[in-house]
Amino acid sequence: MVHVAIIGCGVVGAMIAYELSQIPGLTITVLDSQAPAQASTGAALGVLMGAISQKIKGKALQMRLSSIQRYDTLIPELEALTGASIPYNRHGILSLCCSEEDFSDRSPLVEIRRAQGWQLEILHPAQIQARYPQIQSDRLIAAIYSPQDRQVDPIVLTTALVTAAQAQGVTFKFQTPATVSIPLAPDASNPELRTCTQVSTPDGQLPVDWVVIAAGLGSTALTTALHQPVDIRPVLGQALQVRLDQPLGHPQHQPVITGEDVHIVPVGEREYWVGATVEFPGDRGDVVADPQQLEQVRQQAIAFCPALATATILRTWTGLRPRPEGRPAPVIGLLPGYRNVVLATGHYRNGVLLAPATTQAVRDLILSTS
Repeated sequence: MVHVAIIGCGVVGAMIAYELSQIPGLTITVLDSQAPAQASTGAALGVLMGAISQKIKGKALQMRLSSIQRYDTLIPELEALTGASIPYNRHGILSLCCSEEDFSDRSPLVEIRRAQGWQLEILHPAQIQARYPQIQSDRLIAAIYSPQDRQVDPIVLTTALVTAAQAQGVTFKFQTPATVSIPLAPDASNPELRTCTQVSTPDGQLPVDWVVIAAGLGSTALTTALHQPVDIRPVLGQALQVRLDQPLGHPQHQPVITGEDVHIVPVGEREYWVGATVEFPGDRGDVVADPQQLEQVRQQAIAFCPALATATILRTWTGLRPRPEGRPAPVIGLLPGYRNVVLATGHYRNGVLLAPATTQAVRDLILSTS
């Protein structure tokens, strides 16, 4: 048996555990210093922007699109295995364009995506008003509707992944901090590489053949202990949940609405998430939630959908996104100098979106070198 230890149980770590659990011959243990989905996953909006992304080509785009495709099969798969109902919005994403420059930059996407096998539709102001009467803004030039993009509840999804993985024999140890600093043995076939043979926990040493670091902001300390630090820094995001007397627009068609980096996300018959802020650390590296920034996001949402002005605020929340410093997000692959330590971290604002593609990359890496 090949023993895989996964450190971190946000949506990325949980999905890796679930997908690997379907491979015969693997024993899998997931370790997290908290309960599942408590860090950045617990504060994510779960907006899955694939086809509507402005990326034209390349690996980053392929990861987005392949993840969307996997979600369409994964959600019913998990619901059948667990009996849970996972909120999964198949009504698409409506992206608002508020300037001619913005529209001219994005309108070529329609033909590009069609050639790639994806649908996008340009809507002009009269069409927007007819289809989405909740949108009332004189600033709108146009909108692009993406029917194949999605949104999912990150916490419910992560919980279902844990349940399904447990049913497949995966062991989860929560409230269990882990380190991978000792012992390290040279690789027999390549002395320049090191091999991690066990993970240290408060319960003792866990023998391992593979270690997957999916710990978000906690990945910096783990990799520093291995003398190959990956600098991942926090970027804070705030969001709020509101309730209205009536649903926005047509009750039977409730897409995610996004404009100027503000999302309005349907999450119930009359409830919506509104977010999110992007707040960077100060000079000392700390980041503190600014209520004014959250209010600005709320006002931007109201500017698009004036009915939100009368909404009752049910709750607000914050979370820290793991953003790699000096390199693109996410960080996926072998930790330099190690044969069996895999990084699956630093997804910044796209952890939920890219979890399926990240999982596939980790799976391929382990299978190709085991």
